[in-house]
Amino acid sequence: MQDMSKYTKEDLWVWKTLFTRQKNNIPGKASQAYIDALEHMSPVLNANEIPSFEKINTWFETETKWELQVVPGLIPVQEFFQLLAERKFCSSTWLRSKNSLDYLEEPDMFHDIYGHVPLLSNPVFSEFVHEFGKLGCQFLDDPEKLLQLQRLYWFTIEFGVIQEQGKIQSYGAGILSSYGETNQIHEQNANFLDYSIEAIIQKVFRTDIMQEDYYVISSFEMLFESLKRLSRVWNKELTEA
Repeated sequence: MQDMSKYTKEDLWVWKTLFTRQKNNIPGKASQAYIDALEHMSPVLNANEIPSFEKINTWFETETKWELQVVPGLIPVQEFFQLLAERKFCSSTWLRSKNSLDYLEEPDMFHDIYGHVPLLSNPVFSEFVHEFGKLGCQFLDDPEKLLQLQRLYWFTIEFGVIQEQGKIQSYGAGILSSYGETNQIHEQNANFLDYSIEAIIQKVFRTDIMQEDYYVISSFEMLFESLKRLSRVWNKELTEA
C-alpha cells in the first residue's frame, strides 16, 4: 500500500526535477502517442505532486480499466504475468535519491509511473499489454516461452521505438524514464532494426548497459497484431502436442 505521508520534501524535489526535465526533453523525441497520453493524464500525473496511486486508479476507472499494484521491488515472473492479465500494473512506491538521478539498478516509482503508466491509457497499447499478460499466463509452466516473452517485453514495452512521420521516436518506458537514453535514440546513436517478433524472442539482452539494438514498429496496431500471431502459433503447438 502506498503511504503518501511518508514522502519528504526531497522526494517531491526529485519527482519534480525528473518529471520537468524529461517532459521538456521529450518533444520531437518521444512518440506522439506517449506525449498525448501524458497530457491526457495530467490531472493525476504531473510535476507538482507525487503521484497518488489511489487518484490514478480512480482516473483509470473511466478509461482503460488499469489499476496500479504496489510491489516491494522485482517480483517473480509468474506473478508479474498474472497481474498484467488482471489489468494490474505493478509499481514500486520509492523514489531515487538526489544523488542517483540518472542511474538505478532497480526501477523506482519514476520509471514505473512516468515511463509505463501514460501509455496504459492508449486503447491499443493497453490491450497489447493486457494480452501479453494473458499469453504469459498460458505458459507459466514453460520456462522457454516465459523467457521469450521477457525478451519481447524488453524490446517493446521497455525499450521500444516507433517510426512516426519518417522519424524514429521512443515509446518504451526504459527509454522515456531515462534522459540519456531518450537522447541517444534521438541522435540515432544505436542500431535500428526492422521489427520482427520472431527475431526478438530469440534475442539475448543485457540490463547493465544502454541498449545497442532497437526494433522499430510502424504502429501499435502492428505490435498488437504480431502478439496475436505469436499466440496463434503457440496455441497451435499446444493443440498438436
